[in-house]
Amino acid sequence: MSGIENGSVMFITGLVSGVQSGGFEFTAAAQILKCLTQFEKEYLSKFNGLNSFSRDEVVSYLAESHVEFILIHPFREGNGRLSRLILDVMAVKAGYLPLDYGIWEQNRDFYFKSIQAGLGGDYQHMARLVNDVLSAKNE
Repeated sequence: MSGIENGSVMFITGLVSGVQSGGFEFTAAAQILKCLTQFEKEYLSKFNGLNSFSRDEVVSYLAESHVEFILIHPFREGNGRLSRLILDVMAVKAGYLPLDYGIWEQNRDFYFKSIQAGLGGDYQHMARLVNDVLSAKNE
């Protein structure tokens, strides 16, 4: 595999094909299962421990997993809706409320640029968006 191999970035640029939507290239259909298996290993396997994560760890986890799922783009339609549902379930498991995505809608260009930055392993912008909408149940 070619691409990013620093251990902290799951998305492998060599697995991208010509499938595009909104200016993004997503995972080649033949590589989706491999990428979803890696997504499960890197992110979903940590689900049960989310309630022990610090807030910073939760923000990083949610940001990275969201970007990676969007870039895998396993379905023809509904990837955005499903990725937000996954984020909400993860946030609740970690002890937070479901996220309010209004800020993301208001800053749509920044959101899309954050996804693009994640392609290169830069999750800081998505982490900023997640941090802005993450609220504890007791806040």
